[in-house]
Amino acid sequence: MLNRRTTLHSASLAAAAAAAALALVLTGCDAESGGAADAGKGKDGKPAVIAPGKPGEAAKKLSAEEAAKAGDDDSPNTADRSYVRMMIEHHRQALVMTGLAADRAKSGEVKRLAERIASGQKPEIEAMRAWQTTTGGEPKGGDGDGHEGHDAKMPGMATRAQLARLRAAEGADFDALFLKLMITHHGGAVSMATDVLAQGNNVRVEEMANDVIAQQSSEIRRMRQMS
Repeated sequence: MLNRRTTLHSASLAAAAAAAALALVLTGCDAESGGAADAGKGKDGKPAVIAPGKPGEAAKKLSAEEAAKAGDDDSPNTADRSYVRMMIEHHRQALVMTGLAADRAKSGEVKRLAERIASGQKPEIEAMRAWQTTTGGEPKGGDGDGHEGHDAKMPGMATRAQLARLRAAEGADFDALFLKLMITHHGGAVSMATDVLAQGNNVRVEEMANDVIAQQSSEIRRMRQMS
């Protein structure tokens, strides 16, 4: 009987110590929030979770239940859909440019680089189209084909005139112009991907954007060394 009482007494002391520690943590959180009695609590009186707002927005105070729901919601927003739509067109123009290298480039290194870029971006286009299908389909208007250049405000895209010059170039002149245009093209893609990481909401788009940044930043460094 003595051993049982001792065990129960020890368990009670441990529980009391844990409760006291928890109280200190909550008190410290309240103090850091400004000392108000309800500073760390939500509308239901329970501890709240502070969720950082998007760029330009204030932080929000959510209940634990609201925070859990918000954390699970990665529904695509306008930024996600716009990014995927534009990046498909961006990639398609890259395929047009790389497709010229086999017959016009002088450098074997440039030809191999063009093949590498094409082999990476073709499956990325397929992945983005699949994403569009599973999240509501392709937006009305579809995508351009990249063949005639792009004069709108999309970062890095070659213009009609630039593509015409690339098609007309051969040998070393083609190599130099190809590298110049592709460095700019890749830089635009990295910029777009960086923007969607800040503005988008979908986890899959975030993964695709991170892949673009990693792959194309590496290729930019290589092309600058070749220039």
